[in-house]
Amino acid sequence: MTTFDDRENAFENKFAHDEAMKFKAEARRNKLLGLWAAELLGKAGDDAAAYAKEVIASDFEEAGDEDVYRKLAGDLGAKADEATIRAKMAEMMIEAKRQLMDEA
Repeated sequence: MTTFDDRENAFENKFAHDEAMKFKAEARRNKLLGLWAAELLGKAGDDAAAYAKEVIASDFEEAGDEDVYRKLAGDLGAKADEATIRAKMAEMMIEAKRQLMDEA
């Protein structure tokens, strides 16, 4: 195997790892968003956990974050405006990445 093959394999492995971490971070962010929204909706315990799973599942509708935003905006209604939801999405992504790094 040549040096170029080694480098190619290293880049492919890094790409696969980065994509896996991105997926995990987005799923963790969505769970945290679901728990935050559940609290605003007055849900607790198993109901909050079930709602968080609904938010995670909503991310599989299309690529990007808009499907998650639509789910939260539709469910929260007047309890949170667009700026609040989008700010919370950014905040929870930072928290999700921090949690994943702490687990590694």
